[in-house]
Amino acid sequence: MKNVLKFWMTASVVFLISACGYKPSSHMIKNVFSDTVYVEVFVDRAEPENAPYVKDEMNRLVYTRFKGRVVSKEEAQSQIRISYAGSTFIPLAYTDGYVTRYRAVIRVKFDMVNKQGKESKTITSIVESDIQASSLTSSALRTEAIRTGLGKALDEFLAYVSAKGMLKETK
Repeated sequence: MKNVLKFWMTASVVFLISACGYKPSSHMIKNVFSDTVYVEVFVDRAEPENAPYVKDEMNRLVYTRFKGRVVSKEEAQSQIRISYAGSTFIPLAYTDGYVTRYRAVIRVKFDMVNKQGKESKTITSIVESDIQASSLTSSALRTEAIRTGLGKALDEFLAYVSAKGMLKETK
């Protein structure tokens, strides 16, 4: 009896998902970007160590979410230019006069050249984190907060592009 119930539950979920017209975000992104994408990252002079992370993460997202290929600028039909515009740290909590918790505000600008033309999108992500007494640990936590914020900005960019692709499909 349990197996029959599991079968009907699974079948009904599959039917509902397929019947409602659900399409994954990678399908929607293809309405905005072609299969070949060139990714360029502009380095922030204050924090140049984050540029390789952003480049690698965006390349990974092109492969996994766009189902596309990262190619040279000459071969690409679409381009994504990412400018890391720096970060601001706002103290949130103090203990004995020392900052123990802060908010990192990360700004990233995306310039896209795609099938429809050029477009820019600036995304600001916020990460809250604790600070340790050790300066070495604090530096590592600061870098980790920046990378977490950059990852959130990249995910938000993909959600934005997916929504744009859905709008293109409905027209």
